[in-house]
Amino acid sequence: MAQDIRRTLIAGGPGCRRVAGLAAAATSLLFIAGTLQAQAPAGGQKLVPIPIQLPKPMFEGTPQNLSVPNLQKPLGRPRDPFLAPAGVTNVARDKAVLSSDMEPVIGDIEQVTDGDKKGAEGSFVELGPGAQHVTVDLGAPHEVFAVLFWHYHKTPRVYFDVVVQVADDAGFTKNVHTIFNNDHDNTSGMGAGKDMNYVETAEGRLVDARGHRARYVRLYSSGSNANELNHYVEVEVFGRPAK
Repeated sequence: MAQDIRRTLIAGGPGCRRVAGLAAAATSLLFIAGTLQAQAPAGGQKLVPIPIQLPKPMFEGTPQNLSVPNLQKPLGRPRDPFLAPAGVTNVARDKAVLSSDMEPVIGDIEQVTDGDKKGAEGSFVELGPGAQHVTVDLGAPHEVFAVLFWHYHKTPRVYFDVVVQVADDAGFTKNVHTIFNNDHDNTSGMGAGKDMNYVETAEGRLVDARGHRARYVRLYSSGSNANELNHYVEVEVFGRPAK
C-alpha cells in the first residue's frame, strides 16, 4: 500500500490530493499511537485517564502582548487526557511540604498540597523573591507518572526558570530525575532546559514523570513577568506506591 501511495504522489493526477490526505491522516494516527505508547509503562498495563479535577477559570480569552521569550503558544483547546495505569491517584494530597522559604510572605506552606486549587485570595502561598523551591514528601517511594501544578492563575502570567525534579532523598542526591526544565540559560545552575515558557491557566502545568520511582518531588521557580515573588496554588503528584 505504501508503494502505491508513493507512485500516485509521484505521478500526480486527480487522485494525488486524495492520497496525500490519506497519507497525512495515517501519519497523524501513527503520531497519536506513538504518544500513547510513550506514556505506557512496561508490561502492557491497562491505561486510563488520570483523575484530574480542574478549578474554575479565573480569566477568559487569550492573553495578549506578553513580552516573554521562548513562550509556548496557547493550545486553543482543552488539554488531552493523560493516560496512566488504572488506580493511579494524587498521592501528594495533604503530604508534608518543605520550602526554601519556610516563612512565606502570604499563606502557609501546607497550602501547597491542601486540595484548594481555586487560585483566589487565600488559596495560594507567596514565597520571597528570586529562586525558590518547594518539596513534597510523598512519605514513601512511589511510581510517579505525572506532576500537575498551579503557580497562580488569577491573572495570566509566566513564571521563570521552572524546574521539576524527583528523587529518592530529601537532599536530592540519589536517583535524581529532571522531568521539566524551561531555564533556557541555566540561571538556576541545573543545566539549560529545552522546555518552553508558558502562560499560567486554570489547567495548571502537567508534566510527564514517566513512571520514575521517587519519594520526593521538588519544584523550582524564580519570579514571574509580573514581579520577583513566587507563588503556588497547588501541587498534585499522580502515582502509586512502589512495589
